[in-house]
Amino acid sequence: MIQHFTLRLVQSLMLAPTVRHFAFERVDGEPLQFQPGQFIQIHFSYPDGKPTKRSYSIATLPIAALGSISRIEIAVSFVPGGAASDLLEHLMVGDTVAASGPYGRFVLFNQDRNRRYLLVATGTGITPYRAMLTHLEAMMQQRELEVVLLYGARNPEELLYDKEFAAFAREHPGFRFVPCLSRQMRSCPGPDERRGYVQAVLPEFDPNPEGDIVYLCGNPNMVDATFATLKEAGFPVAHLRREKYVSAR
Repeated sequence: MIQHFTLRLVQSLMLAPTVRHFAFERVDGEPLQFQPGQFIQIHFSYPDGKPTKRSYSIATLPIAALGSISRIEIAVSFVPGGAASDLLEHLMVGDTVAASGPYGRFVLFNQDRNRRYLLVATGTGITPYRAMLTHLEAMMQQRELEVVLLYGARNPEELLYDKEFAAFAREHPGFRFVPCLSRQMRSCPGPDERRGYVQAVLPEFDPNPEGDIVYLCGNPNMVDATFATLKEAGFPVAHLRREKYVSAR
């Protein structure tokens, strides 16, 4: 059910040179009911008074696989000269913004009977997968299931929440975290770190229309190209789930 509410900023920190993590709480004290993978919209006005809004995936890791959260966390990539960037960049702890949600169907489905999830992301497209970790953990406990998360960035400094994903992979043998770096590798790369774009690394994992469901989130060019390639390889559209991230000014 879509709700409208006011959010108060309780925490703000830089995740990468151009990406900031924000944690909000609802002013009314109510939790937000959502499914991991959904997003909220933040409402504001341009300088001329014209109302507008921006969408941000919820990054909060819920306590239970499905349910509610008391904190609404998002990751914001700043766009030079962008109206939303200007608003959020100057937001101080205690300040409030208008919001609504949750929206979207980029979520996990309990009725899925696939053998593996291939989760592909670039940039801030990683945020919905962070929120899915608890749900994935429950699904892996309930049935035989593997999960591979391929995450593309230009360099190690731009990998968001990578320590959390790496820790989750160490604790869950059925989960692999594969950072894909297109410009600069770490000085001591881990065994699952790859050089190149995620769409170039994906074939290494032999996507299989018979047993895999693929999630694509992030840069529209990556999402469109990978979707087209997998569809051509025989994947049914129902097993290709996508969310495009477009930076709006």
